[in-house]
Amino acid sequence: MSRDRVELIVDDQAFEVEAGTPLKALGITPPPDAVAFTLNGRVYDFQQGIRDSGRVAWLTFREHAGREVFRHSSAHLLAQAVKRLWPEAQLGTGPATEEGFYYDILLPRPLGESELSSVEEEMRRIVQEDLAIERLELSREDAMALFRDRGEGLKLDIIARIPDGTTISAYRQGEFVDLCTGPHLPSTGRIRALKLTGVSGAYWRGDEANPMLTRIYGTSYPSQEELDAHLYRIEEAKRRDHRRLGPALGLFSFREEAPGFTFWHPKGQRLYRTLEEFSRRLQEPRGYQEVATPWIYRVGLWKQSGHWDHYRENMFVIEREDETLGVKPMNCPGHCLLFQSEVRSYRDLPIRYAEYSPLSRFERSGTLHGLMRVRGLHQDDAHLFVREDQIGEEMQGVLDLVDHVYRTFGMPYEVVLSTRPEDYMGALELWERAESALREVLERRGLPYQINPGDGAFYGPKLDFYAVDALGRRWQCATAQLDFQLPVQFDLTYVDRDGQAKRPVMIHRAIMGSLERFIGILVEHYGGDFPLWLAPIQVRVIPVADAQIPYAERVATSLGSAGIRAEVDRKNQKLGYKVREAEVDKIPVVLVVGRRDEEQGTVSVRMRPEGDLGAHPWPDYLEVLRVKAAMPV
Repeated sequence: MSRDRVELIVDDQAFEVEAGTPLKALGITPPPDAVAFTLNGRVYDFQQGIRDSGRVAWLTFREHAGREVFRHSSAHLLAQAVKRLWPEAQLGTGPATEEGFYYDILLPRPLGESELSSVEEEMRRIVQEDLAIERLELSREDAMALFRDRGEGLKLDIIARIPDGTTISAYRQGEFVDLCTGPHLPSTGRIRALKLTGVSGAYWRGDEANPMLTRIYGTSYPSQEELDAHLYRIEEAKRRDHRRLGPALGLFSFREEAPGFTFWHPKGQRLYRTLEEFSRRLQEPRGYQEVATPWIYRVGLWKQSGHWDHYRENMFVIEREDETLGVKPMNCPGHCLLFQSEVRSYRDLPIRYAEYSPLSRFERSGTLHGLMRVRGLHQDDAHLFVREDQIGEEMQGVLDLVDHVYRTFGMPYEVVLSTRPEDYMGALELWERAESALREVLERRGLPYQINPGDGAFYGPKLDFYAVDALGRRWQCATAQLDFQLPVQFDLTYVDRDGQAKRPVMIHRAIMGSLERFIGILVEHYGGDFPLWLAPIQVRVIPVADAQIPYAERVATSLGSAGIRAEVDRKNQKLGYKVREAEVDKIPVVLVVGRRDEEQGTVSVRMRPEGDLGAHPWPDYLEVLRVKAAMPV
């Protein structure tokens, strides 16, 4: 087939068309809930010209990429409403976000919260108008002229920074035109439910030397029912906020004396160690070897690894005794040195190093956010040194681990393949091999995925796994990176079957990611109601009276001997108070022991969320609890 023509498969129907033809020109009626489509991992709207052959997959609001299209169009809707109310306003940028959208706009005066209702009302009028959204492709000269005539100085700044030869596109809806790469909805009428949620300030391009813009936030959904459910989730998210729940449950705290570093309290440290043990029990049978490497290195190592050129702004740097040292933000260079310490044979591979030691990354103070963004962290980190013919099998093993962990926590996940960034290191040919290998792994497993162009690590493409929590929020947690570059930087080799030195390939992977961040996510996912196996205190034994304290302590001791985390409530309080306090503390199992329990050798069981389960013989019930509390590995 000519390179000027492409072949498309749409709903099992084949089309051969001229390259650059938009889907809407084929006379196809998309499903009513389709907002866009994907082709070879790239998202298109119905107006964008198609230049590659492949199978069309419809995108709806249910998929993350579909929500991005929907909400980016909602941001344009917001900008159009503001321009109608304040024609002199200048538009900055308006992206979709995880939960909605925002638009940065230069207004003649700051916009107050009270004025959002006027903007929201105008947005609803534009929805009722159901304006067709039309894509325009422009030369640089035409784009500059168009936005100069419209008085959009910030858009002219954007156009001036677009590299020569790049297609410049804009989208028109009614009288409104916005510079944008797309994709977008077919019309404004698709946005049936919307809500503006706040307003703040933001400097243009994040630079304090530039004008302060007004940032207007909002969210949108295809139906009012979905929007109402979202607003409920916002309130529920506030209730579950780990920054409130964590200290209330005695898990962790933060202090001004150590910004970005966590103080783990006894219960929080138990939770942390339980997750770490969960990781170890999964990895050790799979051939992972745990190691520990130094946390401060001379600058030469970071220059060799490429971190000094590509990651220095995120490192803590020490200047002492006329030399420069860097605190490690990641373990990979140390693991390369471990690999390098011996002569390796092809028979030795794969080698799987795991490490949980502390890492430090310099995050700006304004970005610190509870456990979600910290300066001191630990990862369930690992580096696999493999032959190139082992990539597929080893990556499948990584995917098995990801699947087991996130199924255990009841969190479905989505996969994103991030490709070569502009600031990449190494040979282009190696990057292409690495990206092809990751695509093959995903397709062999039948995992649907999206492509995030240009967001790979500087040394290799990566798979990012976005876990979906109980409130439907996506969190980027697990990652697996395929790296042909660091083995070159460190001159890593193994002796192959033919006696020749060959380069290994590195797989960088973390399943939970930062344990700090993952604990923050779990606190909010469970609302502090951790499953029995994970709870810091699994059982609280409550004596009805002081006379039963010795019996309660014997029960707690037998629980501890069975590997169950238990404590005795010895406070001089009434039984009802103690039971309510256990509820507030979210203790999964409460065993109440009174005089009759001691005489008959029983315990009275209360379990979350079931409630009162009555009296059970002890120690027979100990075996029941031991099974229920077992770690799911």
